[in-house]
Amino acid sequence: MSELITFNTWQEEEVSNLNQSVKDYFQLLKWTYTTYGDEDVVYACSFGAEGMVLIDLIYKVKKDARIVFLDTGLHFKETYKLIDQVKSRYPKLKIELKKPNLTLLEQKNQYGDELWKSRPDLCCQIRKVEPLKEVLSDNLAWVSGLRKDQSPARKHLQFINKDEKFKLVKICPLIEWTWDDVWTYIHLNNLPYNELHDKNYPSIGCEPCTQPVFDDNLRGGRWSNHEKTECGLHLDK
Repeated sequence: MSELITFNTWQEEEVSNLNQSVKDYFQLLKWTYTTYGDEDVVYACSFGAEGMVLIDLIYKVKKDARIVFLDTGLHFKETYKLIDQVKSRYPKLKIELKKPNLTLLEQKNQYGDELWKSRPDLCCQIRKVEPLKEVLSDNLAWVSGLRKDQSPARKHLQFINKDEKFKLVKICPLIEWTWDDVWTYIHLNNLPYNELHDKNYPSIGCEPCTQPVFDDNLRGGRWSNHEKTECGLHLDK
């Protein structure tokens, strides 16, 4: 693996061959940080279970990698506590908490109180999608912790993907991992993780839009009162 793949130079056959040549997640991460360099790749991390695995793997490849957390201002206190733990354990990582342009008060004044209840897609657009667009605007690639078994919408993913929404390359090292794989790695390596996972929260987002889950639907607790399964970061449009 040596080719520099960008959104503008994307060739389906070339990328297909590259995806087939990926032997494992570690090889993919080494290729990613070698190919795109310090300034052209960022890991957008939600600090969920997959995020802890990827942070640990990335640290073994690139100790001063850039990690961005989309700080909506609505996350659980447990999530912010975990971020502090990660900063202590991986001191060289460049961890940035990216905030939206609108404060929660400004959003309330402009769109009404508790926008996440009345118009959740717009709330996600303001507090997650637009901030990530700003983060990614100067990059060629970004790393994501998506896995195929998280939801039907993610089953088409490959290791290296053309991201139509953000117009760059999306790298998914854990696409073939199962939920059990994730937790096996966490326990074997004694990684910190969000304590809400022990309280039936497999997928953790903003506090008002996340509920515990008591079945096998890993994302069933997200936006449970709406016909919505994605915040918009990983949709093509």
